[in-house]
Amino acid sequence: MSPDPATPRPGDAIELDLFLEALNRRYHYDFRSYSRSSLARRADLARERLGCATLSEVQGRLLHDPAVLPDIIDAMTVQVSEMFRDPGYYLALRREVIPHLRTFPSLKVWVAGCADGEELYSLAILFREEGLFDRTLFYATEINHRALARAESGVYDIDRLAVFTRNYQQAGGLGSLADYYSAGYRRAAFDRSLRARTVFSEHNLATDQVFSEVHLISCRNVLIYFDNALQDRALGLFAESLTRGGFLGLGSHETLRFSTHAASFAAFAEPDRIWRRTAAQETAHAS
Repeated sequence: MSPDPATPRPGDAIELDLFLEALNRRYHYDFRSYSRSSLARRADLARERLGCATLSEVQGRLLHDPAVLPDIIDAMTVQVSEMFRDPGYYLALRREVIPHLRTFPSLKVWVAGCADGEELYSLAILFREEGLFDRTLFYATEINHRALARAESGVYDIDRLAVFTRNYQQAGGLGSLADYYSAGYRRAAFDRSLRARTVFSEHNLATDQVFSEVHLISCRNVLIYFDNALQDRALGLFAESLTRGGFLGLGSHETLRFSTHAASFAAFAEPDRIWRRTAAQETAHAS
């Protein structure tokens, strides 16, 4: 009887370690601190997409054929989102966070791990409806440059618009989502003006540093793919990036309660996964 292909083999863990090390040393993409179970699934997806029998074969192609790198990064990163996902989060931003952000003469918002851009356009629409768009600079960052290009295009399958529209309405939308896109050929293209104040850039939470002081960071459903050490690193970057009194929004299954950086934040709308930056980080740096 042949072994079950889903059953881990004795060398699988070693193959995965060597593959991740090669990816880091050859191209400086560091996935070594991502959740192990997620990594195994994503690496196997890369193997299937490249038509390789083993992960060692994928590693060989990775080392000697740079053309396969985009396909591997596509497989190793997760781009699963929707506009106004978890509408309660956006409703809390609209009702509870926006009144505080109005007090700043200019604003910077960081969408960390922006995937294909759904979260960015959700925030851009919300800020436009609340009258803050014209004084806000958005940073949309992502490790996967193909996903970043899709985010910058702002084009989505028309079949997704029903869910987007329902979420928008439940998130307290002030008009019709259809006002923000044009549809044709089974695709919907969101208004280019929504990204007119956005800087799209590659950024790796595992290796890169702080690049600006911001007033709101929205990083949703990214930390769940990290191990504890990498979660802590990312939360440390967010604490350093946020202005005092700035806001951090996480995904519905994410928390910073057990992080070593927890003291840098105070619960603001915790059921909706929104925290506020305290003075603790500044005190730590001053000591």
